Amino acid sequence: MTDLSPFIAGLPKAELHVHHVGSASPRIVAELAARHPDSKVPTDPDALADYFVFTDFAHFIEVYLSVVDLVRTPEDVRLLTFEVARDMARQNIRYAELTVTPFSSTRRGIDEKAFMDAIEDARKAAEAELGVVLRWCFDIPGEAGLEAAEETVRLAVDLRPEGLVSFGLGGPEIGVPRPQFKPYFDRAIAAGLHSVPHAGETTGPQTIWDALNDLRAERIGHGTSATQDPALLKHLAENRIPLEVCPTSNLATRAVLDLDEHPIKEMVAAGVLVTINSDDPPMFGSDLNNEYAVAARLLELDERGVAELAKNAVEASFLDAAGKARITAEIDAYTADWLAAR
Repeated sequence: MTDLSPFIAGLPKAELHVHHVGSASPRIVAELAARHPDSKVPTDPDALADYFVFTDFAHFIEVYLSVVDLVRTPEDVRLLTFEVARDMARQNIRYAELTVTPFSSTRRGIDEKAFMDAIEDARKAAEAELGVVLRWCFDIPGEAGLEAAEETVRLAVDLRPEGLVSFGLGGPEIGVPRPQFKPYFDRAIAAGLHSVPHAGETTGPQTIWDALNDLRAERIGHGTSATQDPALLKHLAENRIPLEVCPTSNLATRAVLDLDEHPIKEMVAAGVLVTINSDDPPMFGSDLNNEYAVAARLLELDERGVAELAKNAVEASFLDAAGKARITAEIDAYTADWLAAR
């Protein structure tokens, strides 16, 4: 197959499933660890590669939370957010819906208003200085229970920052049933936010059904197990409910045991709207460009096929119609110029 990496590197892209803290590069994690030397997180960027090797999903959550603990001040929040956008700009990501877990910061003592000001200041600077448009998904850390759900929906509804577009649910799925979060999603949806919970990554398709029926999900985070239920696949395809697929993440957390066995091929064959995402890229030794390369190999795509994948993400986003049209036109123009130059 043709090496599509150069094409992918320049391709304008949107990303819909990528976590705020989980996007901190080794350089930024090391800098935050140096600011807070009581942490067990290594301050050497090279040592972080070993630290970010996970034995299973539970271990990933443990490591992830240790990095979350490094974000302790509004200045930490602002630094992290802007530097994530800088890394996105290097990959030609034009638009991203960044999953933010405000409960993790406010419970550590960061003033909630200062937290909102920090992410908003970084968002505006990213757009002005880097050309990266950021929007927020506030998500409930499922492992923290209903207290976290109550706090997250309060912050989302009462202190709603300008960039907030959606409401999610992350963390472990095993032992964290989706239906219990229905009242909180109802409140968020009533306030005009979109529903985008994680579901079916480390559990079966019933979790996805629960997300659809109880949480009124408009997109599904991961949805890896959807292919185990033909009726579910048909429902997703017929209702144009997108899946936020993160191949390398699924391998790193052992949601799939081999990339070549990833269910993305079955998802696409069933007509499901699939988007490609990086989840927690530095922690998984990946980035969005690499995820597109992985998907292109698994789906046996050429440049046009990869461009269609990129347009899927734009279609599935919560960007306004004019913004969607702008990025879609940019993808088409880039692809046409690339193919004409071959």
